[in-house]
Amino acid sequence: MAVPIRTAVTALCATLAAALLTTAPAQAEQADRHDHAWSLSRGAHAPRAQITLDDASGTLSLAVSREGRTVLEPSPVGIVTEQADLSKDLRFLHRKDRTVEERYRTRSGKRLDRRVRMHETRLSFATAAGARLDLVVRASADGIAYRYVLPAGTGDVLGETSAFTLPADARAWLGTYRVDNEGQFAPYTAATAPTAEYSDQALFSTGGGYTLLAESDVTGAYSGARLAHTQGTGTYRIKLADDRVRTDGPLATPWRAMVTGDLATVTRSTFTDDLASASKVRDTSWIRPGTVLWTWLAGGREAGQSLAAQKAYVDYAAERHWPYEAVDAGWYYRPGEWDVTDPDWQTDSWMPELVRYARAKGVGIIVWIHQRDLDTPAERAQWLPTLEKWGVRGVKIDFMNSEAQPMLQWYDTVLAETAAHHLMVDFHGSTIPKGIQRTWPQVMTLEGVAGEEKRTNTAAHLTTLPFTRNVIGSMDFTPGAFQRVGLRPNSDAAEIGLTVAYESGLQMFAGTPESYEVRPLARAYFDQVPAAWDDTRLLAGEPGQEAVLARRSGARWFLGGIYAGAARTAEVPLSLGPGRWLVENIRDGADGLVQDRRVLRGGDTLTVDVVANGGFAGLACPWRPGITTCHR
Repeated sequence: MAVPIRTAVTALCATLAAALLTTAPAQAEQADRHDHAWSLSRGAHAPRAQITLDDASGTLSLAVSREGRTVLEPSPVGIVTEQADLSKDLRFLHRKDRTVEERYRTRSGKRLDRRVRMHETRLSFATAAGARLDLVVRASADGIAYRYVLPAGTGDVLGETSAFTLPADARAWLGTYRVDNEGQFAPYTAATAPTAEYSDQALFSTGGGYTLLAESDVTGAYSGARLAHTQGTGTYRIKLADDRVRTDGPLATPWRAMVTGDLATVTRSTFTDDLASASKVRDTSWIRPGTVLWTWLAGGREAGQSLAAQKAYVDYAAERHWPYEAVDAGWYYRPGEWDVTDPDWQTDSWMPELVRYARAKGVGIIVWIHQRDLDTPAERAQWLPTLEKWGVRGVKIDFMNSEAQPMLQWYDTVLAETAAHHLMVDFHGSTIPKGIQRTWPQVMTLEGVAGEEKRTNTAAHLTTLPFTRNVIGSMDFTPGAFQRVGLRPNSDAAEIGLTVAYESGLQMFAGTPESYEVRPLARAYFDQVPAAWDDTRLLAGEPGQEAVLARRSGARWFLGGIYAGAARTAEVPLSLGPGRWLVENIRDGADGLVQDRRVLRGGDTLTVDVVANGGFAGLACPWRPGITTCHR
């Protein structure tokens, strides 16, 4: 009997869909019965996860490879609660597979429109006593991630046995853990790194490519993580900030993520955002990224205490058409003038006058505030509605300095309340993004970095950040502090390049008006550079040595190049697309900044003379006869 064409096509489609998973259902069942090993991959060139259950010990391990080469050696997987040790004596129950496909739009980040395509495998296990554990593994073109799902009644979490075992000779770039996440990144190998705790945003290079360890979807339901390492091994263990994570119901832990691929793939990845929960803010029209005149390094606390000084900064921002001005610490700590405990405290501040003055000039005001002034419901009920009433556009909240569960619960609360009061957020002394910007899009940026304020930065550290900290979300480094001669390790042109090399939904310019006026090329570039991007590409890079990123806004590409080490003639592939491009470059000259213009074809090599620890900033636009500049 002939098979109808429709039936044959349907059968073929079903076969192809099954083939997207590394093992077809029948093969998976056979593996489940005999060797208890499961594979998961998004495609031939994507990373592949291999999960194995040891029959003798009942322990789980996870390995990752890419194109047949090792990314992660078999690494322990497991979690321990007060009711059960779910890291051993496990027996397999069943497997369930599904495809995760989503589209979402962000307000900031490497690109605004995102498309998610992942395969998910849920493996269910139980102990002899009946305690249950689901291991959920996801595979994407640019990463592998897993999380634990526990039923109600399992009790508080006492820790994880989760770890990442890298090849001992894998190159590593690690930042020593600090509660403010401001450790500097330094190069090691996986095994030679000193015994210490490191930030979980750790980058490794193996035969299978680059891998950035990270976590995603971290909330007050759990605890923040760091990596604990003992010198001599390639193993990095997950250590939670809390000895006991309180839970009173079903629990889905944060994702343990590995962003994996070549360096360009890792750099432009949005994998940690893609894993996070969907946006909790329905109307995002009030959330507007932009460049900011930041006055702390420009004028310090004295500027924060002076209405006249702040009006002068607003005037300058308005003149430059920069959309925001940030008032940092000092504006509400003026002894004897006003006190938040005074019932009439709102009438004692000059902030409403500044906001009105700025609004009339088209400038929005962002204000600094200490976390201790928002750590109770009563304080938040005083501050947040008042700031909204005044017309403040955003808050820079400082000094959380913890990733323990109580502080993460505070984050959950303040995020919901700032969204309700239409206040954009910049967190300092804080956690790192971990998917927070997808779930709460009013979070425009976070510090969690040894930024411009630090006097101990090196050019090597600066060229590592695009591949480590900035991979996982917006980074408030605050570039542009030209006046800090001798306190920063880079050249003026490199300092301009940071505004593109580093992504931040609120890009805070840290210089003084005077420093901009004597550098008109820098000033004009800052007038052009946006804080929201349609696309991001890595043009050239090596952690600790060089980073050249291109970010597109509309039809124009902005280029930011930063280098560590000796002077050189940099050669950068102009991988922006076909056709001819007008490229305007700003570089360091013998007597200051200079600008070059040239017309190149897509794919040509852009050459730039770079001074020691220098860099460049560029702007490229489609060229046709008559086009002489990319500036608008």
